[in-house]
Amino acid sequence: MKDHLTIKDPQFEYRLFFGRLLFVTVIILLMTGVLIWRYGHLQIERYEDFATRADSNRVLARPVPPERGLIFDRNGILLADNRPSVNLSIVKERAENLDELLSELQQLVEISEYDLERFQRNLRNRARPYQAVPLRFNLSEQEQGVLAVNEYRLPGVQITAELLRYYPMGSYLAHVIGYVGSINDREIKRLDPVRYSGTHVVGKTGLEKFYEDQLLGEVGYEKVEVNARGRVMRKLERTPPKPGQDLHLYLDYRLQQTAMDALADQRGAVVAMDTATGGILAMASNPGFDPNLFVTGISHSNYRALLQDWKRPLFDRALLGQYPPGSTVKPIYALAALESGTISKGYKIYDPGFYQLKNDERKYRDWKKGGHGSNIYLRDAIIQSCDTVYYDIGFRMGIDVLSAYGSAFGLGAKTGIDMPSERAGIMPSREWKRGARGLAWYPGDTVNTSIGQGFTLTTPMQLAVATTRLATRGKIFKPRLAMRVGANDLTEISGQEKRIPIADGNWDYVIDAMKDVVHGPRGTAKIIAPGLSYEIAGKTGTAQVIGIKQDEEYDAEKVALLNRDHALFIAFAPVQAPKIAVAVLVENGEHGSSTAAPIARTVIDQYMENLSADSNAPAEEGRVNRGE
Repeated sequence: MKDHLTIKDPQFEYRLFFGRLLFVTVIILLMTGVLIWRYGHLQIERYEDFATRADSNRVLARPVPPERGLIFDRNGILLADNRPSVNLSIVKERAENLDELLSELQQLVEISEYDLERFQRNLRNRARPYQAVPLRFNLSEQEQGVLAVNEYRLPGVQITAELLRYYPMGSYLAHVIGYVGSINDREIKRLDPVRYSGTHVVGKTGLEKFYEDQLLGEVGYEKVEVNARGRVMRKLERTPPKPGQDLHLYLDYRLQQTAMDALADQRGAVVAMDTATGGILAMASNPGFDPNLFVTGISHSNYRALLQDWKRPLFDRALLGQYPPGSTVKPIYALAALESGTISKGYKIYDPGFYQLKNDERKYRDWKKGGHGSNIYLRDAIIQSCDTVYYDIGFRMGIDVLSAYGSAFGLGAKTGIDMPSERAGIMPSREWKRGARGLAWYPGDTVNTSIGQGFTLTTPMQLAVATTRLATRGKIFKPRLAMRVGANDLTEISGQEKRIPIADGNWDYVIDAMKDVVHGPRGTAKIIAPGLSYEIAGKTGTAQVIGIKQDEEYDAEKVALLNRDHALFIAFAPVQAPKIAVAVLVENGEHGSSTAAPIARTVIDQYMENLSADSNAPAEEGRVNRGE
């Protein structure tokens, strides 16, 4: 039995134990070595990285929005300003519970439903995390004090000061200057997130939109030290922003105010141009609106009221309104008839009060019942606005000649003014009708076109451009609002190089007739002549809104207001050395002579008075620039 007993082997057990101990020791040493290496790697090799991360929790880089460029008129009057505002903003990531925070803030200061709606919209549109989103603008001193006392229990809340756009002239320049407004969903996708960091608004309309890049400026940055709750403890470093460039205009605010006041409660537009440069002296569209409503975001109720106003105050009639020019185009077509050789200065006809084409029973009626009688010359047709003469010479010329000369004077094409949008109007032609209507051109179309009716549509800006070309005897200018952007002078004298080729004698004939429209005993605008110390050349116009049947007469009392004729007038002065050209349109004003012409007289009078006052004023030593 002893042979089968197993005896313990101490040596074997010792070697086994020692081997296991050695294995475990090696593993522990290896793991300790890895731990020491890793500790050294993190503490030594990656020290800078983790130090930066630690600082990022303590040091915050935040954008400093630039001051938006100011806008001045030609005399240095401030038209678009920046005013300080103390705002309540929230950094969502630092708020423990956003809904509770908003509820708490509503108990401390007045916060409307619109404020909350705008906040949520701007929160969705912010460019990056940790960007402060404004909740309330223009906090009062009392509200600032209440928030300061409760700041310790409002994580994520920031009270900051910034400059907000302000338009001191209100509705007088709403369509020209335009306005800035909150950046929306579409705009956030196309705007540079770096340039617009810290900025909540962008130019929406008018010059604010067209010159957005120049007015915006360049964003700055500052590094601030914050505590664990995100409160700013101190400022560490600052890179100041660069302010936007100031904009100086050709526009004269005194003239703009005069034009708007002259329109009074009438819907319409007035455009005045400097005949020496093409600069826009006034561009009034009435009624206007208060652009300050849009700066921090307009409420639904206010916006709805503007949209539902039947007078359409948001509609820029000077650039977007398209109207039949009526008889205001007659001087242009008179030049076309003479220059093309269609008629001579000795041309005359008998006007029975209507015109008929051969083999056509339709009568194209003159505005004067019974007509103007016999021996009506082209000159008489301009002075008395005889439609029958123009029916005849228009038919003789044909649409090709009419269209060519109308286009030469800028009709049916965008003027290229420095504004974000304008309409082209229509200068009809055979090609246009075939493309737009799919129809051939008929002689009756030419007859209607010859008196500025039919398919013809123009904007008040186009009429002002055409009037300037009449005043300067064919010089071609591109209309401009901005005279200078920052240090860049935008003045251009291009009219001396480009000119509509028309003989001097024909210019003399037509301009002399335009002068007698105002100063002649039978002129349609003689109502504005009394008391003038200078001479005006002009042309009245009345444009039909609805057609009148052959056997009916126009009776304003039986026609709804919005269907009554438009009143127009174009003019330039002084006749011998023109300095200003004006186009006036009054929607449903009916008579250019009694409605539109007096407005033009008022504007030109003011301009001549300004010239006299400015010439007698002492020379300025120069204005102080911002920051000096």
